Amino acid sequence: MSEWYFAKGTDRHGPVSQEALLEMVRSGQVGTADLVWKEGMEGWEPVSKVPLLAAAALAQAPATSPPPPMAPVSPYQTPAAPSYTSTPGVTENIPTYLWQSIVVTLLCCLPFGIVAIVFASRVSSLKYRGDAAGAREASDKAKFWVNVSVISGIVINVIFFVIGMFTNEPVPQ
Repeated sequence: MSEWYFAKGTDRHGPVSQEALLEMVRSGQVGTADLVWKEGMEGWEPVSKVPLLAAAALAQAPATSPPPPMAPVSPYQTPAAPSYTSTPGVTENIPTYLWQSIVVTLLCCLPFGIVAIVFASRVSSLKYRGDAAGAREASDKAKFWVNVSVISGIVINVIFFVIGMFTNEPVPQ
């Protein structure tokens, strides 16, 4: 019985029996590009060049056809954009109230409108992460702060209007 040596990269292993080496080739532990040697050979050779071992390697190869070759890509060609056919997370329609938050911030009451924008901006990211309860809560809070902003804007304008009505002093000439 002959003893074999094999090399994977720069690591040399052996001696192993012919049966053990055949089993390693069949299982893929020793690849067709790995080098083998036994006494009587002129030098180290790839497994694919040794008929007995090459046959064992073919026996372990899958019966499927190889994958088609990839088309060459030019270094100047930009890769195709990924297609997003479905959005992970919550598919439920939860309103964000973002545009309403922006409008009330600009027209009614700046401090409360900013709070509404913060909550409105959280809705989409929570939906994307799959947190439906968190998205609904953020949506409800955004709606609340939009309403607070509108009501406070109306109240402040009414107060200024009333003050303006009662302090209507004539302008000195």
